[in-house]
Amino acid sequence: MSSATDVVVTTDRGAVRGTRGHTAAVFLGVPYAAAPRGGGRFEPPQEHAPWDGVRDATRPGPTAPQAERRLGSIDMSPYFGTGWSKGDDYLTVDVWAPPGLTGDLPVMVFVHGGGFVAGSTRAALYDGSAFARDGVVLVSVTYRLGIAGFLDVPGAPANRGLLDVVAALGWVRRNIAAFGGDPGNVTLFGQSAGATIVGGILAHRAAAGLFRRAIVQSGSGLGAFTPEQAARVTDAAVRHLGIEPRVDQLAQVSDERLVEAASRLGGIDLRTGTHHDPLIGLSPFSLVLDEQPAVSVAAGVAADVDLLVGTTTEEGNLYLVPVGTFATSEAADVARAAAASHPDPLRLVETYRASRPRATEGELRSAIMGDALFGAGTWALAEAHAGHGPSATFAYEFAWRSGALDGQLGAAHTVELPFVFDTADLPQLTGALALLGSRGAPDGLAARVHQAWVRFARTGDPGWARYDDRRRATLRIDTEWAEVEDPRAAERRAWSADLLSPAGP
Repeated sequence: MSSATDVVVTTDRGAVRGTRGHTAAVFLGVPYAAAPRGGGRFEPPQEHAPWDGVRDATRPGPTAPQAERRLGSIDMSPYFGTGWSKGDDYLTVDVWAPPGLTGDLPVMVFVHGGGFVAGSTRAALYDGSAFARDGVVLVSVTYRLGIAGFLDVPGAPANRGLLDVVAALGWVRRNIAAFGGDPGNVTLFGQSAGATIVGGILAHRAAAGLFRRAIVQSGSGLGAFTPEQAARVTDAAVRHLGIEPRVDQLAQVSDERLVEAASRLGGIDLRTGTHHDPLIGLSPFSLVLDEQPAVSVAAGVAADVDLLVGTTTEEGNLYLVPVGTFATSEAADVARAAAASHPDPLRLVETYRASRPRATEGELRSAIMGDALFGAGTWALAEAHAGHGPSATFAYEFAWRSGALDGQLGAAHTVELPFVFDTADLPQLTGALALLGSRGAPDGLAARVHQAWVRFARTGDPGWARYDDRRRATLRIDTEWAEVEDPRAAERRAWSADLLSPAGP
């Protein structure tokens, strides 16, 4: 934005100065809640104090405390961002709006992923210029992570990171008209942990009326921990910190120590007599709920919210290929993946071997992991939501295969994001170790995917058939697009007996 000029907008807390360029007016680090300090890190989000004068919103704000996160040999910095940029006042939103800042435009509110412990709105992937260019006001949310955001602490509200996003939606309702957005046409969307948060907010009654549509990209309607599972994480965290699980003691611990403690919580066995670990050990944090979001949605919660939900075809590849365990996988690894995620692992493995007779052990392991993390919970959410009108349900599967890591990365977790944001031309996404591989993205695919998301936000219809429990129509997104009926029927049925039962997987 070399020719950008300053532009000022007045919010309910005070005026903010952003920059206006040819395609977008951008406001960075605008507070939607007070800075979480001390014991406040374990309280619900509080109102930010008003400020005098004009607050600078031309530079990125601080991020939530977090450790640096890597995934083997793949360069994931465009996804995770550059790490922790310190500063207390980080409960903020970034706003990308058409430069005129007028009209009743559709609003999209994005919740980033990162395993509930990492990520930020500052990541290169989340440049909102294409949304602003296409007449959408994009809002991306910074929320509490790790121990501050998701550790279940006696006397503190659960899911504080989720409550932050709800507070940001409240900020949008009160203020987005000043940026040209329509507060009555808000689409909440997220990816990975952010998508699971979106699913949790779908089932969160206090958020009713704050958004009209939702998009769940590689999330899970079955991704929450039970209170029993969360208590195991809390016990491990406070043992490491040498304190009791009390807010007054946690209030005395620095952000640096909380981040360090969170990074040492891997390997906790969260399997119980009735539940598997929905994150199969990949993160010690998730939502903490008595009832899975898909169960709540099946009971009619969010029946008035249109839903677009889907996964990538090879989600599990991201957790195997970059660390070198995809090619070395054996039958025992496949069996362990099934045992970690399903009450009948032998039946599960037989199903996957039958439906994929030419698959390698690595491909089978990846498929089971991907469905344990995202597929089963996505099917559950789609099935639950499609049973209630008048809202619509739409499903997709992103199948384009990245050529990264000698072509093995494929349609892995996160690969759809540059297409949704129309940022596939970012230089850091192209290369042998970059997310999109050496050949980059095919011409026109990012524009087409992005426009489908914009169309859904604007009209509630992304451009393909609705999902229902008869056809289960799903759009397979590749260089060619195709509507298919129940594309993973055998695998879906292998999980479905357990999807919405109280015990759950």
